[in-house]
Amino acid sequence: MSSGALPKPQMRGLLARRLRVHIVGAFLTALGVAAAYKFGVAEPRKKAYADFYRDYDSMKDFEEMKAAGIFQSTK
Repeated sequence: MSSGALPKPQMRGLLARRLRVHIVGAFLTALGVAAAYKFGVAEPRKKAYADFYRDYDSMKDFEEMKAAGIFQSTK
């Protein structure tokens, strides 16, 4: 064993330093997850809705459902 004394552990400011590191990490993780959701889920969903409603004819859809007998109040 070494005959030298062990260095004293740092006690003052330890929590503040660790919290600063963890808050920065949490912020970066949240930013990454938000960006992944936006570009992986929200943008494709908006594009799919835009593509669907670009050539959607609600009256044609209504007439098809009416002819199929879905609505009881219209004849």
